[in-house]
Amino acid sequence: MKLTQDSETLAENKVLILYILDKLNKPIHTDSLLSLVLEVQEMNYFYFQQFLSDLLESRYIIGYTKEENTMYKITEAGRKTLSLTDDLLPGIMKLKIDTALKKDVDTVQNEKHAVSEFIPQNEKEFIVKCKLVQNNMTVFELSLQAPSREQAKFIATKWEKEHEEIYPIILEMLTKK
Repeated sequence: MKLTQDSETLAENKVLILYILDKLNKPIHTDSLLSLVLEVQEMNYFYFQQFLSDLLESRYIIGYTKEENTMYKITEAGRKTLSLTDDLLPGIMKLKIDTALKKDVDTVQNEKHAVSEFIPQNEKEFIVKCKLVQNNMTVFELSLQAPSREQAKFIATKWEKEHEEIYPIILEMLTKK
């Protein structure tokens, strides 16, 4: 694909990105978005980045940094533009994206996800909440008090990275007779 292709092809690629972001209805990491795009459209990384830049500049999408990763989300202006240009995408392309998204959603919903947050109580105390979520339901939740922001962040990070080792130990301790 050449970036000098006709304007309809360039517009189709931008609409494809808007379509994916609209269907997701939540922020997505750059690599995950590229992966979804590549499932239906051959595109090199640099063109993909150029399309993202154009959509950002037009304010059809917003990008922000979360934990050192760039996340993207469609804006209301992007949704309006998509409703006007939706017909540029071939039906087969929409079907491929819808199928890929359904597969990913089913996989994500069946997985257990560790979630954590820490909430300041005052300058020296923080409450750390560690959760395990499956099928959009909290299956485990633990609240801890931490004496500093650093300790709270450490606990939250450790839970998210090592929950598969920590959770069974806690469960065994709580159910042991």
